[in-house]
Amino acid sequence: MVHSPSPSHLGNPLIALLQRSKSTSQILQIHAQLITTSFISDSFTSGKLLTSLTSLNKPHMDHARLVFDQIRLRSVFVYNTMIRGYVGSSNPEKAWSFYAGMRRKGLVGDDYTYPFVLKACGMMMGLAEGRLVHGELVKRGRCCHVFAVNGLIGMYGKCGEMGCARMAFDGVEEKDSVSWNLLLSAYVGCGNTEEAQKVFDEMPEKDVISWSMMIDAYGKRSGDVVRARLFFDNMPIRDTISWNSMIAGYVKVGDVMAARELFDMMPGKNVISWSILLDGYVSHGNPLEALKLFKQMLLEHVKVDKVAVVAALSACAQLGALVQGRWMHIYVERNRIDVDIVVQAALLDMYMKCGSVNEASRAFYSMSERNAICYSVMIFGYGTNGHGKKALELFRQMVWERNVWIDDMLFLAVLMACSHAGFVYEGLCIFEQMKGAYGIEPKLEHYSCLVDLLSRSGQLDSAREVIKSMPMKPNCAALWGSLLLACRTHRDVMLAEVAVKKLVELKADDCGTYILLSNIYADMGLQEESLRVWKLMKNRSMEKETGKSSIEVNGIIKEFVSGENSSIVEDALEWIMWSLSSMLLHE
Repeated sequence: MVHSPSPSHLGNPLIALLQRSKSTSQILQIHAQLITTSFISDSFTSGKLLTSLTSLNKPHMDHARLVFDQIRLRSVFVYNTMIRGYVGSSNPEKAWSFYAGMRRKGLVGDDYTYPFVLKACGMMMGLAEGRLVHGELVKRGRCCHVFAVNGLIGMYGKCGEMGCARMAFDGVEEKDSVSWNLLLSAYVGCGNTEEAQKVFDEMPEKDVISWSMMIDAYGKRSGDVVRARLFFDNMPIRDTISWNSMIAGYVKVGDVMAARELFDMMPGKNVISWSILLDGYVSHGNPLEALKLFKQMLLEHVKVDKVAVVAALSACAQLGALVQGRWMHIYVERNRIDVDIVVQAALLDMYMKCGSVNEASRAFYSMSERNAICYSVMIFGYGTNGHGKKALELFRQMVWERNVWIDDMLFLAVLMACSHAGFVYEGLCIFEQMKGAYGIEPKLEHYSCLVDLLSRSGQLDSAREVIKSMPMKPNCAALWGSLLLACRTHRDVMLAEVAVKKLVELKADDCGTYILLSNIYADMGLQEESLRVWKLMKNRSMEKETGKSSIEVNGIIKEFVSGENSSIVEDALEWIMWSLSSMLLHE
């Protein structure tokens, strides 16, 4: 039950202030006043305080839990408030724990309890828990209520149980727009675009959410941007979500130019719009444009989020732009952007790819929490920067401390580090440890790395034996590509021809493959064969991919493209020479 306010409550200015408070600091100050005035012992007042703490944009659940623990007589309302708060702060396990605790106390949920509990079950993929709640709803005769039906559709949809979601939907006569959208979302979420289309066509009323989900289904999920654009163009009303879904669809298929055109047309962009396009530029090989967009974002005073920060750091990593990467690090700290483990891993990756091993190490050891991703970035970074021994030492330290769950990605990073460092024996031992000591079955990527390790050291026969003994088909372009590269170094024509044949089968035979094969023939004095490869490339109209490179001096990135006008290249070279001479003078 919810305690009714007494006249003293209504006249209490602290209660009025509590209802208007929008920040944690304000609420905590009011809490202190409530303690000093002894109002906190009142159930109505403590309930209001809980509501304020759990209704913030980022619910302050640690403090809410302290308040909850001080309440002697806990009503369903108090439990509902905590359950809703934990769902809002993306902690469904805690939400379920409070629901289970409420039931153990003999309290029965009400119409406000079940929607949030079922949402928590869906968030944590708790099908068993969701079915328990479903059973309770049946037992109490509440399955015909639309709030319960909607909760069940959402929960079963999130858990991938589309048969149960459909039964819940069909089992009630009175459906609202939320019911239809939840079923549509479930089909879109599980990738069943055909059924999603049927539901959309049957909907008595379609709102902007319905249209946006269909754009998402065809664009971002299926890659059919033509169909997605038809939905987008035919929408009666568009909101920010629909614009973002269409831009994300173009990014998904690699058409970043179309995404940018739509982005420039978009009214009322939000931070998600910017982050989608930023990620698009980074993912599709245009980091310089990503940094330009990030700067534009700052000039337009858009509040940067961690997704945008990760994209910008990735762009700096791709360009080797250390000065700009450092600036990003300072910007994150000064603006108190929420730094989670993903942002920290992106920082480590940026420093490593820019060659600043010491800065990466300082950032790594200053972290309060490290996961497998951070260790993987550091181990791989040490290996690629010529610190193979440090990579192995860090791996052994991590194994010894047992503070991180060792997964297949960690082993991949260690194997790649061994490959770059030329540690063949150590790499082979770690590969065997992976299977024997840790019971992790190697994937295609691990075998590909093992082949690269052996190929680089000239053990081509051993590399071939690994390929033959693999439990899966060697359908990996990287595997055959590394083998082909080693064939030139170690002058093995026959194996090179086998590698090229496999790359053709995998449809990964780009221009670089044939240039490499031609060079292998030429190195061995087989000029006719080398010429034959060049003729083959000409007949297929294969053109060498345009070469690009960039340099950062004093925080300015200059990009060079092969085949630029001579005047531009001359100016660029003059600029580089001036920059290098300036650096020498400063030294």
